[in-house]
Amino acid sequence: RVPPFSKEEFRGSAMKRPTPPEALPDPAGSPDDSKRHLRADARRNYERLVEAAHVVFARDGGGASMEAVAREAGVGVGTLYRHFPKRIDLVEAVYRTDVDELAAVAEKAVANLEPWPAVEAFTQAFRRYASTKRTFLTELHEAFEKSPDLKSRSRERIDQAWNLVIGRAQEAGVLRTDVTGADLMQLVAPLCTNAAVSEEQGTRLLAVIIDGLRPTA
Repeated sequence: RVPPFSKEEFRGSAMKRPTPPEALPDPAGSPDDSKRHLRADARRNYERLVEAAHVVFARDGGGASMEAVAREAGVGVGTLYRHFPKRIDLVEAVYRTDVDELAAVAEKAVANLEPWPAVEAFTQAFRRYASTKRTFLTELHEAFEKSPDLKSRSRERIDQAWNLVIGRAQEAGVLRTDVTGADLMQLVAPLCTNAAVSEEQGTRLLAVIIDGLRPTA
């Protein structure tokens, strides 16, 4: 078995992350060095804040204070609020980044692994992705209400990632043809968001799900 991508590979994918407004090119053109430096600093702070929010939400839940996120990122609270005026803005940025990275894992799996190991790797990656949502589900629902298209577009993108991986495996004849990406999301997600499922039990159940994807004789 080819081991699933590590957390570092999953978190460090090459997929482009959301670009903070401060990091966009100056529409007037030809910015001087100081302006470029300010935009670079703003971009770094934005990325540090999103990464810090991942850590803090996983550790303390979605109700963690904004001060805790700023402290984890090593920036002032004022810097945090310049990028994310409301907590829900930060939650949305974290979620969008997660979806970007999950989509990148699918592309990486297809590019670098054989069809069946790619299915295993992406299924494990999806489990990690979904598990991180357990601690801030309430905040995510609020983000979906604030931005109605956030859930539908993200769901569509995740569907595409699943179908990229399983479609290739189906064409290779190593995965049953009556399974869709939506099916697998419904199978795997409950293992990750249900607090009653232990890590050990979740690992065993996921192995059962993966084994059940092989074609029947």
